[in-house]
Amino acid sequence: MQYRKLGRTGLKVSEVSLGTMAFGRWIDEKASGEVLDAALEAGINLIDTADVYGSGMDTGDRSRFGESEAILGRLLQGRRDEILLATKFHAHVGPGVNDGGQSRYHVYRALDNSLRRLQTDHVDLYQVHSFDPETPIEETLRAFDDLVKQGKIRYLGCSNYAAWQLAKAHGVSALHGLHRFESVQPEYSLITRGIERELVPFAEAEKVGIISYSPLGRGILSGKYRKDETPPADSRLALGEKRLELLLESNPAYALVEEIRPLAEARGWTLAQFALSWVLSHSYVTSAILGASKPENIRDSLQHAHERLTPEELAEIDIISRRIGLFLS
Repeated sequence: MQYRKLGRTGLKVSEVSLGTMAFGRWIDEKASGEVLDAALEAGINLIDTADVYGSGMDTGDRSRFGESEAILGRLLQGRRDEILLATKFHAHVGPGVNDGGQSRYHVYRALDNSLRRLQTDHVDLYQVHSFDPETPIEETLRAFDDLVKQGKIRYLGCSNYAAWQLAKAHGVSALHGLHRFESVQPEYSLITRGIERELVPFAEAEKVGIISYSPLGRGILSGKYRKDETPPADSRLALGEKRLELLLESNPAYALVEEIRPLAEARGWTLAQFALSWVLSHSYVTSAILGASKPENIRDSLQHAHERLTPEELAEIDIISRRIGLFLS
């Protein structure tokens, strides 16, 4: 495993991190533990979760939100210091009108609840899950600043932010002398490249770490899905993940998979290995979050993660992407 600095900070994170949205949602605690063990054995030191992850994401039962954090809290007993722990908040996790968003009230409650479930006294990276147009960003950042000073948060990050939203937040932090967002967590893969237009140039200029999620395109780039064929029974598509269904409907993903497959085969790699290496071949990516429901998913995907695609391969992929109508910068 190789490690990269998180933006302008001195913190070093593994170039592949573990995403735990499956914990408590699609796999039980025993299976989650096997995935976590495989990740730690591979040298992964950044574990990403969120207060909304759990079976409640599919059922709407808010009492089942946070299951991922609770499982992690139990699994990490005795080895918390081995990893960097990242979590996120924003969504409505309770029935109250203030049980969501990014008000000072909810920031404090959300963090305390996450710390309780995670059985720790601090998180290494605390992230807003999305932009909150209803709360002044200054209110959120001042609350964060206080919590950093209290030792409950080490670094701040945001997720699903547009470049202008991140720029606005940085401006407020600079104006008031507050801790700023040191990382941004966007979706990024061979089939989802919208961040290249504005977010990537901004992050590079301002030295913001990019921790990208879904490097395998929600499983599409593993090659498990084929157009007009029934998906595997235990797959996210078969389980009815709506965002995956919408992505396949609105994106030329199937076409890209078939075009990219020969490039992966020429290297003797699986499609998933090739897709992950493509993400990591871009120096502006600090870490790619790899979700997994089986330990072999981790081991197989990481087999060639340290190897970079050639400039010729990257150029050919761009040509293919443009030809099939995939958005590029």
